[in-house]
Amino acid sequence: MRYLEKSVEMFEIKKPHNRKAIRQFSGIVYYRTKRRLDWILSDKKWAQKLGELSSQHVVFEHRSLILRPLKDVDMHLQENKRVNLELAVAHLNNRLIQPGETFSIWKLVGRPSKRKGYLEGLVLREGQISTGTGGGLCQLGNLLFWIFAHSPLSIKERFRHGFDVFPDVNRKVPFGAGATLAYNHIDLQVKNETRTHFQLKVWLDETHLRGALLASHEIEEEYSVEERNHIIKQQIWGGYSRHNQIVQIKKSADGTKEERLLVENHAIMMYNPFLENT
Repeated sequence: MRYLEKSVEMFEIKKPHNRKAIRQFSGIVYYRTKRRLDWILSDKKWAQKLGELSSQHVVFEHRSLILRPLKDVDMHLQENKRVNLELAVAHLNNRLIQPGETFSIWKLVGRPSKRKGYLEGLVLREGQISTGTGGGLCQLGNLLFWIFAHSPLSIKERFRHGFDVFPDVNRKVPFGAGATLAYNHIDLQVKNETRTHFQLKVWLDETHLRGALLASHEIEEEYSVEERNHIIKQQIWGGYSRHNQIVQIKKSADGTKEERLLVENHAIMMYNPFLENT
């Protein structure tokens, strides 16, 4: 089954250009203000309560390596990332997502500032590697998106970088099966539109960031995720772009399957996808 209304072979991405600093700043102020108003004025019921389910059934669990050597990236930024992750997950671990509630990472974590102990970490700006306070929290967004994608929770808001920066070396999940984060307007939000109560577990061990989603009763359906319609193409301005779709497959107890398109990715590649084998 194809999901794209517009074939990826025909999808065009404009050549990237740097926006002026004043435009970037005003855009951030606008979207951060809009987000704060949404938190205060919207009719959403936000997930905020901490607690333990009286009965716990694992829906899905996942882990990702914390210290991952990257080309031209100083390892001290990875060490700082561990600190940033520890601070952030302290606000998320054991959060309940009750029926009708919407879970928002930034609503719970708050602004990652130096005053709170966040350190300089790796961030991506306009496809370029840079540093910023609280950098590295995108790994948290990636982990939680992958967990939520294997559950009955509905993904209501998700963003990803418009650039593909690193080649697929030891990739464990499909390209684009994650979520980028930037306080507070680039968020990951899911809603519990079921009658089941869920609890989020997220923590760090010596080597990995780990997470698990628990349910108040056993979920009869099985959830899996697949990549569809992946393609790399050259744009008319010379650069390469990458496109795919991430699809959730729900298998019921009677064996019937239902597919749902979760996200569609279109990204400019920042490396040559056709490297010679040396």
